[in-house]
Amino acid sequence: MVLRLLNAVRVGLVILVASAWAGATYAAPYAALVIDARTGEVLHARNADTRLHPASLTKMMTLYVTFDAIRRGQLTLDTKVKISRKAAAEQPSKLGLKAGQRIAIRYLIRAASVKSANDAATALGEAVSGSEAAFARRMNAMAKALGMTNTTFKNAHGLTENGHMSTARDMTTLGRHLIYDYPQYYNLFSRQTTHAGVKQVSNTNRRLLQNYKGADGIKTGYTRAAGFNLVASAERGNERVIATVFGGTSSAARNARVAELLDMGFKRAPSRAKLSRPTRPNLAAQTVIEPKVIKVAPTITARRSSPRPLQRPDRAPSEDMLLAIVESVDNNVSQARAEVATRAAQSTELASAGAVVTPIRKPQNLVQAAIDTTEPARKPQPRRIITRASTSGGRHWSISLGNYTTRNTAERLLLKTALQEIDTLDEALRKVVNRPRGWEANFVGLSQNNATLACQRLSARGHDCEVRGPGA
Repeated sequence: MVLRLLNAVRVGLVILVASAWAGATYAAPYAALVIDARTGEVLHARNADTRLHPASLTKMMTLYVTFDAIRRGQLTLDTKVKISRKAAAEQPSKLGLKAGQRIAIRYLIRAASVKSANDAATALGEAVSGSEAAFARRMNAMAKALGMTNTTFKNAHGLTENGHMSTARDMTTLGRHLIYDYPQYYNLFSRQTTHAGVKQVSNTNRRLLQNYKGADGIKTGYTRAAGFNLVASAERGNERVIATVFGGTSSAARNARVAELLDMGFKRAPSRAKLSRPTRPNLAAQTVIEPKVIKVAPTITARRSSPRPLQRPDRAPSEDMLLAIVESVDNNVSQARAEVATRAAQSTELASAGAVVTPIRKPQNLVQAAIDTTEPARKPQPRRIITRASTSGGRHWSISLGNYTTRNTAERLLLKTALQEIDTLDEALRKVVNRPRGWEANFVGLSQNNATLACQRLSARGHDCEVRGPGA
């Protein structure tokens, strides 16, 4: 009997020791930073530059890059996104999106900021950059531009991945930029509930928002490797303080520690301070696209085309400007044709009447003539559409934008789309085909990769698009 009792005690001690060891193994490191948001002055720091797992604090950058894309006109809040299988398969927390479903950008933003939905975050990344990998490169370029020198992103949602790391200082910097760079969106982080298109969702930070005076954001995060993280901001009178915690042991303990840090910040921050807004980075989208390096045998050949210069930041033409360009071209062509026809008719009438037409001497100081009337008018040649696809480089793929009631409508759509997607459709040929259901608008002469990428980007903007292979 005594032996059994001793064995039971021994087993119990083993279990307790094992549990304690396991808890110590998975305890996340602690880090914290408190700043005066008005000036950026550090009021408290502990392990602030230690690289740790950010968890869903990552979504602050996902949203910042999305806001930047909207500012540039690359998409709008009403742009509808087609959900991929990858996005739909993300682990919770999630909104519950289904593959093939279409949903507006505004609802994905709400789900990512309020509910911290991983499927919504991935869908945003794919909508902005075509793939999550390309979006991660854009996130890293933006982090570098913001001065987040110890941060590396590998995904859009923050689930643990090798090398996906940040610091309390970098995340505090990002939170401050969200507040001052995009104040029109910052109210999202203070919403305790919101409708995300498919259902009503609750804020993961609602406990702090409800219980701490002046709290109005920003973002929570949790994974087993990260612990309980939070970047929080509160405003009282003329003062605003941001406090960041990594490695909390529970959501309650994290919130209590953040409240203590915010109290410390308000005590240490001066009652009056001149607002010094952070400088918003002006990052061109082209600078975040990494070129694909392909090793080939050295050859001497002529360059097919000159490299296209990088587009100036914030100079992308709007849709209204593109339509105005198309209409201007059409009007100029129509006016030129009408003038040629009129002059031809006048010459015919004079010739039939036996009149002698004396050529008019060209003035010496004429800079540019619209039409040379000394030569007989030529019959305007009808526009020809080249339909032969290039056979070089395996460019036998095409994409279809659908059928339209008139040829002119299809041609205008192709021109506008080519200007919008100049990166992927630069070498494509525009082709309009008369089908029984209408005039079909196509881009032909594409490689498989370019056709797929262009179609993904167009679908993200809400355009109908179909990729077709050789012989299709």
